[in-house]
Parts: sequence; C-alpha cells; structure tokens
Amino acid sequence: MSHPFRLNAIASLFAAGSAALAPLAFAADAPPPADIVVVTGSRMAHSSFDLPAAIDVLDAARIHDGQMRVNASESLAAVPGLVAQNRQNYAQDLQISSRGFGARSAFGVRGVRLVADGIPATMPDGQGQAATFNLDMAERIEVLRGPFSAIYGNHSGGTVALFTRDGKGRPSIEANFAAGSYNTRKADLNAQGESDGIGYVLDASRFDTNGYRSHSAATRDQGFAKLTLAPTATSRLTLSASALRQSDTQDPLGVSWATYLRDPRAGETDATDTQTPKRTLAERYDTRKSIDHQQAGLAFEQRLGDDRVRVMAYGGQRQVIQYQAFSKFVQAPATQSGGVVDFDRAFHGIDINWLHVASVAGGKLNTTIGIDYGHSTDDRKGFENFIGTQFGLKGNLRRDESDTVSNFDPYAQAEWQRGAWVVTGGARHSRVSVRVDDHFASNGNDGGSVDYSHTTPLLGVLYKLSPVLNVYASAARGFEAPTLNELFYSGTGAGFNFKLAAATSTHLETGVKAYLGSSTRINAALFQVKTRDELVVDVASGGRTSYRNASKTLRQGAELSLDSSFSDGFSARMAVTVLRAIYDQGFANVLEGSRLPGVPKANLFGELAWKNSSDTFGAAIETVASSKVYAEDANLEIPAPGYAVLNARVQARQDLGGWRLKEFVRLNNLADRKYVGSLIIGDANKRFYEAAPGRNWMMGVSAQYTF
Repeated sequence: MSHPFRLNAIASLFAAGSAALAPLAFAADAPPPADIVVVTGSRMAHSSFDLPAAIDVLDAARIHDGQMRVNASESLAAVPGLVAQNRQNYAQDLQISSRGFGARSAFGVRGVRLVADGIPATMPDGQGQAATFNLDMAERIEVLRGPFSAIYGNHSGGTVALFTRDGKGRPSIEANFAAGSYNTRKADLNAQGESDGIGYVLDASRFDTNGYRSHSAATRDQGFAKLTLAPTATSRLTLSASALRQSDTQDPLGVSWATYLRDPRAGETDATDTQTPKRTLAERYDTRKSIDHQQAGLAFEQRLGDDRVRVMAYGGQRQVIQYQAFSKFVQAPATQSGGVVDFDRAFHGIDINWLHVASVAGGKLNTTIGIDYGHSTDDRKGFENFIGTQFGLKGNLRRDESDTVSNFDPYAQAEWQRGAWVVTGGARHSRVSVRVDDHFASNGNDGGSVDYSHTTPLLGVLYKLSPVLNVYASAARGFEAPTLNELFYSGTGAGFNFKLAAATSTHLETGVKAYLGSSTRINAALFQVKTRDELVVDVASGGRTSYRNASKTLRQGAELSLDSSFSDGFSARMAVTVLRAIYDQGFANVLEGSRLPGVPKANLFGELAWKNSSDTFGAAIETVASSKVYAEDANLEIPAPGYAVLNARVQARQDLGGWRLKEFVRLNNLADRKYVGSLIIGDANKRFYEAAPGRNWMMGVSAQYTF
C-alpha cells in the first residue's frame, strides 16, 4: 500500500518553488545563457535544457581537477539521484545506483546502463563494469535518470555515458603523477593531436595502492587509443580500443558491526582458523580477483542532408579468476562450484540507427529507428578453493559450462518541436536470451535456457514558458531481466535459478528547468516508480549471492541541482536527493513499508569553489552527506548510520612557453569521521559493512608540452 500524502507534501513544496520561478516566464527580453549540448536520451545533439528528462553533465574540469581519476565516484557524487560508492575494494568495482536501481548489486554495476563513447560498458545481461571507463581522457559524463533511460532497454534504471576527448590541434604530450594515503600512487602518460585530418589520442596509466582496509591492495593498468577521421566531407569514423588489467586484486570482504566498531580497517576474523593469532577470512582464503579486459569498437556516421545513418560495432574479451571465501573447512558439496570462479568471455555487438528529419504539422519531427544487438559467451569453470589443508589454491574441478547471453532490441524514437512545445515518444522491444550448456555431468545436468522479453514505451512533453523557464513531464515502462550472475545460484547454492522472473516498472516524472539571471541554473524533478517482481537478495555468503523475486516496491522522491557563479571568481554547486524507497507489499518476513536496502532516504553534495581571474589558482571546499542505510530487506539489523564529511582541495597552473604545469593537493574527510561507506546487501553471516577511510590526502603534478 502506498502513502500518497507524503508525495503530495513533496509536490506542494515543488509547486511552491515553481510558483516562485514563475516570474521568469515573463523575462523573455533577456536571452538565455548558452546551454550544454547532450546526446544521451535523444541519440542526437540536443540542448539539455530542452530535453524533458533529468540529465546532468559533468565536464572535464569536474572530472580532472583535484582528482586522481581512478574511480568514477570521484565526480559522480555531484549528481542528484545517483549514489556512487567507492567500496575500498577494487576486486568488486564501484557501487552505483540511480533512484535506488542497482543498490543491491553484490559487485559491478547492475540496474544502471554504462556507455563509453557510444559503446556499451554493460554486457547483454545487464551487468556492467565502471572500472573500464578511461577517466584520464574523459571530456564529459552525461548522467540520465528516470523514464528516458527506458529507451536504452534492459537494466536502464539510469544511464551513465562517458565521452572521451577527440585529438585536435597541435600535438601534445602530458605526464601525470599522483600519490596519497595508504601508499596510493598513479602515473599516467598521454598524447594527442591531429595530423592530415586524423585526430589521435593515446593514454596509458598504472594505479596501485595498499588499500585502506585490511587485505585490499590493488594494481590496475589501463590503456586507451582513439582515432577520428572524416573519410568524406559528410561522414565521420571513430576507432577506439581500450584495455584493463588487474592482477591478484585483494578482496577484503565485509565485516560484522562488532568488528567495524573495534577497527574499521580490520578484516573479519575466521573463528575456525587454528593459527594463533587467528587470520581474517580474507587472509585465510586469500580472497582475490584477476581481470584482463580488452575491447575495440568503431562508429561510422554518414550524413544524408538533414538525415543521418550511424553504425556502431564493438567486440572484446574478458578473463576473470576470483577466489572466494567459505566460513568452514569442508569438502564442497558436488552441487557447489567450490569457491574459485574462472571464466573467459568473448563479447561483441552492433547498433545501427537512422535519423530522419521532416516537417510535420508546422513543426520539426526527428525520428530515429534502430536495432541493437549484443552477444557474450563465457567458458566458465569452478574449482575448490583449497588443496589438501591449504586454502587460496585452485583445487578440484567443480563446474564446467558454457554460458551464452544475447539481446536483440529494435527501437524507435521520435521528437516533434513546434513553438514552445517539445513532444517525445518512443518504444523499445528487448529480448534477452540465456543458455547454459553444462559439461560437468557428475552432479547432474544444470543446463537449460530462458528468454526474457518486454516492450518499454516512453512519452515526454516539455513546454517552454519562457526562454529561461521550462516545465516537463514524462512516463515510461522499465525492464530488468536477471543478470547471468543473479541466475547462477538458487537459495541452496545448487544449480541455475531459471525460475527467476524479470522485474518490470512504471516510471513517472515531472520537472522544472530554469535560469536565474545569467549565472544560475536550477533543475528540479519529482518522480515515482512502481516495480513488480523486484529482484532481491535471497542468500549472500562467502562472495556467492543468490536472488529471488519479491513483491511490489515503490520509489517516490525529489531531486534538485543548482549551479551558480558569483563575482570575484566564486561558484557553487548543490545536488540534493530525497527518496522514499519501500516495499509496497510485504513478503516472507519483510513487512509492508520496509525500506529498500542500500538506498539512503536523503543524500547531499555541496561545493563552494573559487579561482582567480587568470584561472591559474583555485580552491574548493565540498561536503558529501547521506542518511542511514539498511543492509537487508527486513530492516532488523543495524543500519549504516548517516554521515557528513568535508573535503578540500587547492590547485594551481603555470604556462611557460610550450609547457603547461599543474599541481593539486586534496584532503578528504577533514574531520576524520568514522563511517560506513558501502554495504554488502543481505549477507547471510551479517558481514554487511565496508568502512570508508578516515582523514586522507592526495596530491598530484602534471606537465604538458605542446609542440
């Protein structure tokens, strides 16, 4: 049962704010400031101010300045509606959720679509890896929330799209070095330029850290290359390739509340260990993950007058070996995979679309028709995580199978503009097919197949009250099929769980976009999402998680973002989210009205920055705050308490002939607050908590030479 009076209260505040902005509707004599152009949501260059959707853009300065550029969470914290947590665990990647979608992911990113230069960083099953983003060459990140994300299909509760820079102008080479607490270091070397009409970008980096938490050391190598050229006067071709390598990245696992209180950096002690002193679970089982990921892609665009045809194709491979933990030394049952996951994945895909521009009913109609296809095949094996009495070694084979996942999605989207009106509609039919061929016959045949399909329609309307004030509303249906990892285990740990159903949702959103004068922009949105067959954690233990379908859920909330610049070089940004995410119907031991785990009721980002008139020196202070977060569905265990932390940075730049030098110093958690940064949702052993660092520092220098 929902409680609409709470949403009505938020709506009343929202209406009051809209009324306060109403006088701007008559301020048409002043032209609006230049707007940011985005492509996410409409698949074409579009003013973000005139798009009937909640979308924020992080520019290169926010991604680069005063940051080590290792985790996308560094900059994504400034986006309302989005929660991006650095788990202090590079074996499990970031924890990213959009309006609560993706909050329960055990590792990687699900429920949120990841895209890099138009190429999916999300596999056909809906599981994505933010670590593959190259932040060093990032030009901007577009973050889309709400109904418009549905046009991207399965697992699109939100969309995070990264765009890298194009090589332009005179050749340049740049070296960056940064260091920080916990013996953290990063070195990066890149080059860019343009020659004979061919733009090029090259980048290579190494990051390594001992880690804040016990048993959390990591080394990450990344490479990136991009070529842009124009085969003809009306066409453009982009070629890109990237690589990510992590060898034996340590997994610290979660800890109990008692262990967290005793020492946030400590690991959970293994009570069954016979050594003195006892080792932690992570140390005893040597939990770790190695990743080797390479991919390449091309995008070709041909303009035909006002029309455009675009073809994007990509392919790659990913190898992963992961050593998991078990709480007792026992012979793994024949129905279990034994604690070591070892798979080789080959993946590829293509997206072809055609944009047609026409005049209809006195307005301009843009219509996009396309087909999106993706395919991945895993050669997957499982082994026991011990030999004899020694853990952390690849033992006997327990699993041997081939896993194939594909998606085939035709879609259409149209936008009609006339006068003050912008009307957008579209639909996508997603079909996800999963097939398992079991080659390990000693425990029976766990093979089989399952298909999921759903049509996700979208409708949005925007009205321009004035050049500086827009109001909009949108609605869509959403679709989340179980990922391959969510299908792997049933609650008993035996075999695939082909009985899992896809979750479906209905999204509603209304919003206001306004300029206050020439230096302040406000985006505000109200939203509601109702979901059926929500996918929830059934059992999570030792790095292995099984899922089940739950009852109905309800998400109601409000988002506000504000960007403003003042005199004397001062600027400010604020991003606020209020979100009521609950089970709208009880199930098992979960009562109606229980809060969804992993989803804060409110979170805030605020920043006050300053730079001098020549932009050679700057400083900023920022705050990040969150309300408490529950770790499991019934809300019975101790939640991660709310927190607020304060960070500060200073940066400088010098231009000396062909050289450009930059330096920065950053201090995080100035007050040395002790808090839980992320949670492992539904852990059966109640080891939910992953501590965030106390006061820590980083500093960096860079030198760029332009020839």
